[in-house]
Amino acid sequence: MPHYIFESRLLKTLDGPGPHYICGVDEVGRGPLAGPVVAAAVILKKGRIPKGLNDSKQLDEEAREALYPQIMEMAVAVGVGAASVDEIDLVNIRQATHLAMARAVRSLPVAATFALVDGNDPPPLPCRCETLVGGDARSLSIAAASIIAKVTRDRLMVALHEAHPGYNWRRNKGYGTADHLAGLKACGVTIHHRRSFSPIHHILYGEESGDSINNALIPQDS
Repeated sequence: MPHYIFESRLLKTLDGPGPHYICGVDEVGRGPLAGPVVAAAVILKKGRIPKGLNDSKQLDEEAREALYPQIMEMAVAVGVGAASVDEIDLVNIRQATHLAMARAVRSLPVAATFALVDGNDPPPLPCRCETLVGGDARSLSIAAASIIAKVTRDRLMVALHEAHPGYNWRRNKGYGTADHLAGLKACGVTIHHRRSFSPIHHILYGEESGDSINNALIPQDS
């Protein structure tokens, strides 16, 4: 289970006039064939942390939805950022993920002094940062960010499903599942599909893209 030890250790090392704030940063949506990549940044305060926080992948939808308003109410600050399908296709998914993370940190109503970022690929942020592999299962701040990002993106994909019901985005959230691929075959490509990803690129142009994901059946990563 995640804990607050990383945040506590960092707070003790920060010099200069305070207060100092540590934010956890995580993203969701690197792997889907459709929809944006969404990131969240969350600043928590010891003593005001919702019970049951965990990596969003370890929680079911009901638990995530229950924790979402608690995080929004109890956190010192929450920021959300996204990178659009057009941006993903323009700069690639890695750079788009970094862009979404930077936007999330910049959107915090309270400026973060330092960021703990899930993974091993540090993005360019408006504050110093440190990566933490498996951070969403180790740091409470990152776990909270993973829940905010996941719920935000899931709700967006459900809304897009209402306008494009043929792909079952309400259930698969844009990932390359069998029902999504069947929808692509039956209904074609929408403006919400990532044209640089190989299944979509192949439908449109009949060839693989150099900046693509090679496997059409992509598991839900978060």
